[in-house]
Amino acid sequence: MPAQPPSLKARALRLLAQREHSRSELTAKLARHVQEGDDLPALLDALQARGFIDEARVAASVVYRRAPLLGSQRVLQELRRKGLGEELVRGAAGELARTELERAQAVWRKRFGGAAPAASAQERARQMRFLAARGFAAEVVRRVVQGQGAQD
Repeated sequence: MPAQPPSLKARALRLLAQREHSRSELTAKLARHVQEGDDLPALLDALQARGFIDEARVAASVVYRRAPLLGSQRVLQELRRKGLGEELVRGAAGELARTELERAQAVWRKRFGGAAPAASAQERARQMRFLAARGFAAEVVRRVVQGQGAQD
């Protein structure tokens, strides 16, 4: 006798046990497993009502995991990709903006040793591309590569 595939609820709970997921993410991941008689929206409503799905926790989790490595633009892009509400994204944007320069300096120091500003224009451009590709704002990138600290 073949093994019974996991129920939709079991799949959802397994995904939520691994990490925080938004409702939108769960819908996309579970949609292909819906069988006749399953009601995915009702299941997600029940999980949300019981606190298993919490979009604020998803946003906080993404910011906590990704902000030390990426600039605000990339983190906010990831939040939007997860289908989070614009109010949560704006709240995260304010939080990220306050620490953007410090986070960019930490990423730059880790990657380039950060003792002194780049000596050549070519090296400066390379460092700027590196930080820009990680989603840091242009003004922040310029300040970090030119060696201007938070007090400037």
